[in-house]
Amino acid sequence: KILTVLGKNHAKLIDAHHLILQDPMITKDVPKLIVAKGMNAEFALSEILDKAEEQFEKIDDEFFHERKHDVFDVGKKIISNLVNSEKVSLKDLKEPVIIVAHNLYPSDTLHIRESNKVLGFCMDLGSKSSHTSIFAQSMGIPAVVGLSDISRQIQSGDTLVVDGEQGMVIISPSPEIIEKYKARKEELQKQEHFFHRLKGLPATTRDGHKIHLMCNLDSAEDAPELTAVKTEGVGLYRTEFLYMNRASVPTEEEQLKAYASVVKAAPGIPLTIRTADIGGDRATELGIKGLKDERNPFMGFRGIRLFIKYPELLKTQLRAIYKANTEGNIKIMIPMLSSLDELLTVKKIAADVKTELSEEGFPVKSHPEFGVMVEIPAAAIILDSLLPEIDFVSIGTNDLVQYTLAVDRINQYVSELYEPFHPAVLRLINLVVQTAHKKGKPVSVCGEMASDPYAIPLLVGLGVDILSVPAKMYLRSKHSVRSMNFEKFSGLAQRALSLPTSDEIRRLIEEEVK
Repeated sequence: KILTVLGKNHAKLIDAHHLILQDPMITKDVPKLIVAKGMNAEFALSEILDKAEEQFEKIDDEFFHERKHDVFDVGKKIISNLVNSEKVSLKDLKEPVIIVAHNLYPSDTLHIRESNKVLGFCMDLGSKSSHTSIFAQSMGIPAVVGLSDISRQIQSGDTLVVDGEQGMVIISPSPEIIEKYKARKEELQKQEHFFHRLKGLPATTRDGHKIHLMCNLDSAEDAPELTAVKTEGVGLYRTEFLYMNRASVPTEEEQLKAYASVVKAAPGIPLTIRTADIGGDRATELGIKGLKDERNPFMGFRGIRLFIKYPELLKTQLRAIYKANTEGNIKIMIPMLSSLDELLTVKKIAADVKTELSEEGFPVKSHPEFGVMVEIPAAAIILDSLLPEIDFVSIGTNDLVQYTLAVDRINQYVSELYEPFHPAVLRLINLVVQTAHKKGKPVSVCGEMASDPYAIPLLVGLGVDILSVPAKMYLRSKHSVRSMNFEKFSGLAQRALSLPTSDEIRRLIEEEVK
């Protein structure tokens, strides 16, 4: 049936899973461990899988290293069956729940959108800057990640407190602790009510300096939130969500429908569409030759690198963007760019697409503005050579921190080294702002720093023109801007640039931010 319905590739995958089921690791090692240590079957299999993971990490051959995902997929399914774990669609949930998992991928988070019953989630893997954490913030859902073995400690039905502010999960809290957190929740709700008074007011500092405050957008389904908070625009539309949970790339028509729906939902405001940043921890099974799991995905085949290798993917997306640009308010942003050659290649493809559409009789009303996302330090250093070819610059601080400090932002073992206030990061941000402003080009920040109440005054003080934040953080971020004095924090930002450690920079800012 699989061969008939899904094709040869899926059938081969199932064959591989059958072979794994017959492996001595499962048929012999697990029973031995059960007898030797008196473990139940699921715990014994879990231990065997942990040992297998250690062995896989020692393998240099890429093909065999990638097979670990097949082994763990089979292992998880066996454990699920052993504990009679029933898969419940989030759409069918009747009661509020907290999701506890070993890991959640960005594609998994799409299912959370289907339900209004998910109150929060916590997981073994990840860090506060991983894409799953970013999603949680954009949805206003408390989440704690990087907890190592929380999924083993918690049983279905346990009462939990998920404290996203402190990064803490409390198992079976006392009545007193529950009351404490209920009071904190009420306090936060009162704050949100206060922030709602800021709708429609400008994001202007106390001494009159104007900041353009925009929203990040993950999905066309979230577009109504743009008008709800009265945003000035969309500073980052993450189109890669269109590519998830599917077996093929989205067609031009599917993409056009998504982009046009956003234009319709929020007419007249700037809409910055980032070409799909697929790859990395957003790896998808799209049937593209060469797109597969990598040993070091964040340093690998992702973002514009993938689209240059497969230009038809980029052409399809650009055609949809051009057709959706009926009001002339769409801008195009290129991720993971590290050289002028890459930028010129993309612009050549874009020019070809425009010509093709004109020849097909589709009137391209205006050529969208082009910008680059500065995520790789190389892009910051060579920005002066990129500026003649672009209209704006956006700093993706999440990846900029990762690449500057050589810290994998989804690895909980090095998460403490992920430091947005590191002197090197601030100096790179300052370099980008100063270089762009010399040529009259605006600079935005659309990473997590843009909605951090301590980072906002620092970024504004450094001269950033635009902040793009999750819609759920929009009014809170506006409050931060309206509470600060630009002249004061401009001086403070210059002092911060001269400090040698991130701790000193944080203390300097925290002492001034009330």
